[in-house]
Amino acid sequence: MPSYPATAFVVGMIMSNFWKSAKRWLPGVVISLVAIIFIIYKFDLRSLVKAIRSANYWILLLCLGISVVWLAVRALAWRTLLRGKASYRDVFLTLSEGYLLNNFLPFRLGELGRAFLLGRKANLGFMEVLSTIIIERTLDVAFSAAILLSAVPFVVGAAGAGKIAALMGVLVLAGLLTLFVLARNREWAMHRFERLSARWPAFQARGRGFISSFLTGLEGLTNGGLFIRVLFWMIIDWAIAILQFYLLLVAFFPHPQPVWALFGLGAAAFGNAVPSLPGGIGTYDAALAGALTIVSGDPTTSLAATLVAHIFNYIITGIIGAYALATEGETLMGVYHQLRHQQNK
Repeated sequence: MPSYPATAFVVGMIMSNFWKSAKRWLPGVVISLVAIIFIIYKFDLRSLVKAIRSANYWILLLCLGISVVWLAVRALAWRTLLRGKASYRDVFLTLSEGYLLNNFLPFRLGELGRAFLLGRKANLGFMEVLSTIIIERTLDVAFSAAILLSAVPFVVGAAGAGKIAALMGVLVLAGLLTLFVLARNREWAMHRFERLSARWPAFQARGRGFISSFLTGLEGLTNGGLFIRVLFWMIIDWAIAILQFYLLLVAFFPHPQPVWALFGLGAAAFGNAVPSLPGGIGTYDAALAGALTIVSGDPTTSLAATLVAHIFNYIITGIIGAYALATEGETLMGVYHQLRHQQNK
């Protein structure tokens, strides 16, 4: 039998490893649980089923189809960032796999999963693919910020809302142009990072690889035509998202305003970015339902629309992503373990 000191040592090691890993996943779990408790406390769950039953299912079916179109256009945007180095089929299926992984695995491993899976299919380097995903997500943040901040003045009825929205559009455009300038001046940007981070060697060592890969991903944007094509597909993609979400609101509310879709999508994007359980469970729902309640004054219907929108995300990426994984002989846990092995290299 093992001695008590040995047993205590083993238990201590297990607890130590547990708390070390908990630093990564515990904040997301806590935030999600708080958001879920908020939803249960704030919204009338008993009226929820009635609100869902009252929705227009034909419009919801149309929204489901538009979700596939959105995914197809997003694949075009990502393939443009990749400069056509992977086939459209591989990009489309890998994109679906990535969203599926994000819905079920922690730490947004879907982004790393995309880089890993597509790199293997198209014989591309992991960091080369990952850098294009970083750019894609950066553009998403810019668009979601512009959408949310443009809608806020209209929601609160502030004076000069049109001017504020136009100003935000100019600021976002300036941010996107900054990416283009960095792409044209990679050596200068890297030199500036080295100088500014010289006082913090540890930070410099860690950040050097990230900045280098980031700038490598921007390399494709040195072509002005390619930069414009990326923006074109992203604008089309976000326009489709706004249309799809507005139609979903029409299915639930009698007279929704287009600005509701802007405000809701912007809030949902930032709610989804907060640390949480996989798939943005709790945070996505609280942010979107809260935003819709502000503009509609109907918390029950707002939550019903939110839950259906969230379920749609799972349905589309779940079906296509699961099909893609199955045809490649992969499983969620199999990809998860491969990603953990990749991280530990």
